[in-house]
Parts: sequence; structure tokens; C-alpha cells
Amino acid sequence: MARTREPDTGRWLDTSDGLRLAVREHGDPAAPTVLAVHGYPDDQSIWDGVVAALAGRFRVVTYDVRGAGESDKPRRTEAYLLDQLADDLGRVADLVSPDRPVHLLAHDWGSIQAWHAVTEPRLAHRFASFTSISGPCLDHAGRWMREKLRHPTPRSLRKLVNQLIFSGYIGFFQLPALPELAWRTGVMGRLISTLERLDPRTAQNPTRPAVSDGVRGLALYRANMRERLGDPGERRTDIPVQVLSPTGDPFVSTPMQTEIAPWVANLRIRRVPGGHWLPRSRPDLVARCAGELVEHVEGGTETRGLRRSRVRPGRRDFQDQLVVVTGAGGGIGRATAAAFAAEGAHVVVADIDEAAAENTAALITRTGAGATPHCVDVADGAAVERFAKQVHAELGTPDVVVNNAGIGLAGAFLDTSDADWERVIDINLWGVIHGCRQFARQMIDRGEGGRIVNIASAAAYLPSQLLPAYGTTKAAVLALSQSLRAELAADGIGVTAVCPGLVNTGITTSTRFAGADDAEQARRQQAAKRLYQRRNFTPQRAAAEILRATRRNAAIAPVTAEAKVGLVLSRLTPGLLRAAARAELTPR
Repeated sequence: MARTREPDTGRWLDTSDGLRLAVREHGDPAAPTVLAVHGYPDDQSIWDGVVAALAGRFRVVTYDVRGAGESDKPRRTEAYLLDQLADDLGRVADLVSPDRPVHLLAHDWGSIQAWHAVTEPRLAHRFASFTSISGPCLDHAGRWMREKLRHPTPRSLRKLVNQLIFSGYIGFFQLPALPELAWRTGVMGRLISTLERLDPRTAQNPTRPAVSDGVRGLALYRANMRERLGDPGERRTDIPVQVLSPTGDPFVSTPMQTEIAPWVANLRIRRVPGGHWLPRSRPDLVARCAGELVEHVEGGTETRGLRRSRVRPGRRDFQDQLVVVTGAGGGIGRATAAAFAAEGAHVVVADIDEAAAENTAALITRTGAGATPHCVDVADGAAVERFAKQVHAELGTPDVVVNNAGIGLAGAFLDTSDADWERVIDINLWGVIHGCRQFARQMIDRGEGGRIVNIASAAAYLPSQLLPAYGTTKAAVLALSQSLRAELAADGIGVTAVCPGLVNTGITTSTRFAGADDAEQARRQQAAKRLYQRRNFTPQRAAAEILRATRRNAAIAPVTAEAKVGLVLSRLTPGLLRAAARAELTPR
């Protein structure tokens, strides 16, 4: 197997059993080294986009693992054992960075062998950090499966069955001759192309594996799966590990990749929307996440993304997340901002009333949590755009955005002027549109999903003679939220429409009654205030429901009992609600 030529752009590495691996280096040799390891049936070209994004800051090294690309292809199955693959990896690290540990970045089978290396005591000191994508430690996977069987619950068994379905191809790869035939007849290539089309981004940069790599690489499964999954060892690591788990991976389920805290002391988990070939589909995302960990381990600041993803005991649901709440100067908005802050989030408190925003922020910071006040008119699209850009520049991309700002408007349709309509639409509907548009784009660009929560109303589905304008805007918010939920789902962004019902807030005294003089305005406002006070559903209780809906990624979240009953009736007996509206019996 001796070769005299050099690989196209790089050099050869001799392995312990006489093979040669093709190694390439990119970037400044003096910078920290990122060693990227590809999976099956890929070669090192899968990292091209990631290399382009990282090489300006780091020295990036890629290589074709044995059996792939330009590297030698051993004929014996035993040559593909994980011990040998990990030894290859260690030799590459010694070659390119003999004096400093390297930072591992690996995908699929590259991750499997990297896990074996970082949990191997004789090799672990060679690695400073590890970012893993779509490839578990086989020993951890074996223990994970056995744990599900030892302590069976409906949830744990569902996870296990789901993973076994995902892993059905592994059994096929153990068969003689048939997998090779599938490769040589093009069946495997067509199957991979079909799976890639499930992720539109991968379809733009598809995998084109060589048939010879596919055939030779079958030995990876035949040499290792029975041994490692059948009798899992106790393999642990203390180095910083970051798992990027694509939520749409058809081969490795999220639970098996991420439920590994017992064996990894310093663990971060980032669930990201996307399919199996994340290095091809989102090289920018992979480079950013890996770069954040490398820079932190090398002495840099720990980013919010790293803090948010860190696994630790007692962690709160929204710990280290960034949450934006509009209309947070009082009422439900203030209570929601405080509730998120109590869960460990840094809250951006936005309101048109600057003093009210500052008061809410001060209330939160006195508890030891983080809050930043902003004055913004959500009806002004340009102002919301500036606000979103400022939040991004100063704090980053929000994880949760609550479009809560709104006003009340009551009165018959014929008493409601054009100016009344314009004002309520500008704030209640356009305010939500502006917030969704500006922050959804940031979430998409970040590539790690998020949550958008739009505060609608039970009036969205409960017809009322007295709330035609208000109910129209809230029905539009509900419809917008449903449409956005479908549109943004592929990017991992959940959209929830919250329908509060009768919540005792200051909106009762600020709601205008169209067509009423000052005296009548005051009388009706006081009557509404007494009704809401008797109901006495507090903003804090509403905020708790909003957080619960955000955790569950609910599509529609009615808050009060009347809102929940009204939603059911709107679906089962809409005629009854219309009759109630004619009789002015609809709750408001």
C-alpha cells in the first residue's frame, strides 16, 4: 500500500498498521488547532464549508479516515475497530499539533471514533474540547438502551423503540453481500438522496459518496456494533463536550445523543433544527457553535449560547436565555417579564412608556436577575426594526419573544371611527407583525430555533357586539400565529397564541368605549374594572400559564377557565356562541 505521491493538497500520515491517511491543513499554523473528523460514507470534503468559516480564526485540520477518500482502504474488517480508529486520530493530532491539545469537531462515525478517543485515558490529554454532531459514543448508547429496559416507563420505552426504528439500517449492514449489492446497484445512493431532500438546505449541497467508500465503510458497522452495543464499557470524559443534535436526524434520535450526563462531566447540548448532514446544510452554524467552545476553552468569554446549553443539576427552564417582552411596563407584560427572570432569563423589558419599562426592569434587577429596559412604540415598524437591531447588537438573538403590547377598544361597530380602527390595528396587529418579522429573522439566521409568543385574546374566537374592532385584531393575531407556526416549524421556531380571558389588569381603565362621552367612558370603565376585580384572575397567574405554554410549545393557550371553555365551544357549538353574542351574553 505504499504511495510515493502526496495527496492533492496536504501530506500523508503513516498509521500504526502501515496505512497512509491523507491530511490537509488550513489557516494560521500558530492558531489553536481544530481537528475535524468526517463520518460514513463521507470524506473530508464534508467540512469544506466549515473550514471556510473557521480558517480565518483557527488552524483547521481535516483528513480522510481509513477506508475513505484518498486514504488507504484496508481489506480486513479488524482494521476498522474503534481502538485502531482512535489511534489514527491520536496520530493525526500528534502530527499537526505535537505541543498543544487539539479541539475535536466530528460528525457521524467521526464522532463515534472521537468519543472513543476522548474517553480513552492514554489519548484524552491530546484533546482540549470536543464538538460532536450526530454520532454517539457506542458504549454510552449501549448503556442508554439497557437503562431504558431496566427502568421501563411508557416514555422511556417510546424513546427506545423510536431509536431502534431509526437504527434498522444497522441490522441490514450486518448481512452478507446484500449491503454491498445495494451500493453497487445505486440503491444506497438514491436512498441517501431521498433522505437529504427532507432537509432543503442539504439538498442544495448534496452528498455524493463514492461507491468504493460506501462498500469499504460497511466494515465500521461489522467490526464494532456487536462488541460495543452488546457489552458496553464505562467510558467517561472530563474535557468540555458540546453536542449539536439535529432534531430531524433520521439515524440518531435526540435522546440517545443527549442523555449522556452521567458519563460527561462538562457537557453542553444544543438542539438544532436540521437533518443528519449538518456540516453540509449549515456549515455556518457548525462553525459558529464549534468556534464559541474553542474560544472559551482557549480563555475567551463564555457566550450566552454556551451558558444556555450547559447541562447542570438544578438548572431552571429558561436559565441564561434571552427573552424580549413588549408592553412589559405593567399588567400581564410586567408579570411575564418577572416570571421569565425568575426562571433565570435575562429579560428585555420593552414599553412605549419609558418610565414604566424602567420600573419593571428595576423590579427584576432587585431580585438579582438581569433586565434591560427599552422604550419602543410597536406600531412604528421602523422603530421596532431599530429596537431589534439594538437588542441583537448588545445582547444577541432572543430565545423567546413575547409580543404582548396591546390596547383595548370597546363599542359598537358603527360607533367605531376610522381613527379608532387604525389605532387598534396599528398596535394590536401591526405591533405583533413587526415583532414577529424582526425577531423571527434573527432566530432563523442563528439556526438554533426559538419561541414566539403572541398575546391574542379569548375575543379572537368569542363573537361580541361590544368588541368588534378589538376582537378583529385579536382574531388576526390568532390566524397570523397559526400560519407562522407552520412556516417557521422547519427552523425549530415555535409560535404560540395566548388567549388570556378576564385578567385583572390596568387595561380595564385604559380601554376606550367608542361613541361614549367622557362621563359614559368613566362609568363603563368602572363597571369593567369591577367585573375584572370580581373575577380576580391575577397577571401573575396569567404569566405562569404563558411560561407553561412556552415550555410545551403549545399552538393555542387559553388562560382563564372562561377562555378554555370558550375555545372548546367555538369548535363544538359555534352557533351557540353566536346566539350568546346576539343576546350580549358573551364574556368580555
